Amino acid sequence: MLAHPLRLNVLTLLRQRGPSTATRIAAELGINPGAASYHLRRLAAGGLIAEDRDRGTNRDRWWKSVHRQSIHDPSAAPADQRAVGRAYTHAVVLACIERLRGAAQEVPLLPREWADASAYGDFVLRLAPAEADRMRAELYEVISRYRQDETDADGSRAPVSVQVQVFPVPGTVGLGTGQQ
Repeated sequence: MLAHPLRLNVLTLLRQRGPSTATRIAAELGINPGAASYHLRRLAAGGLIAEDRDRGTNRDRWWKSVHRQSIHDPSAAPADQRAVGRAYTHAVVLACIERLRGAAQEVPLLPREWADASAYGDFVLRLAPAEADRMRAELYEVISRYRQDETDADGSRAPVSVQVQVFPVPGTVGLGTGQQ
């Protein structure tokens, strides 16, 4: 259902910027409205978005996300669905690349307070799988604490992308064996 980077980008736009139409999404992503409409229908069929019936007219269909986040945990999938999970993981990585590319274009234009608050880190740690799993869980706990209060009484808050990526450095783990 989601194993397409463009579809993930459509979902991300709805989560970050709120309800929108196929035409607006198409303009934002640089695609034609027909493609945007197709991806919106696929997301709706999967229960990830829904039509926002409080907006628009018969000519304009507005869509909204029904969830604030998606977490993909490959270990939780049944063995017969793991191939689909790998395709989804591939799509997630490609979608992240596109979002990072967009962020890179905006970095020189950010107001000072946002430039100072932003961080782009790349850390290489030597961990066993159990340690990587424990670190991932701890990071999700931190994110959860910040998510508890997302009110914006003074108007100073903006959507902030937090990417947590935990994976073996490519080429360092034997493929298909899980061994180094």
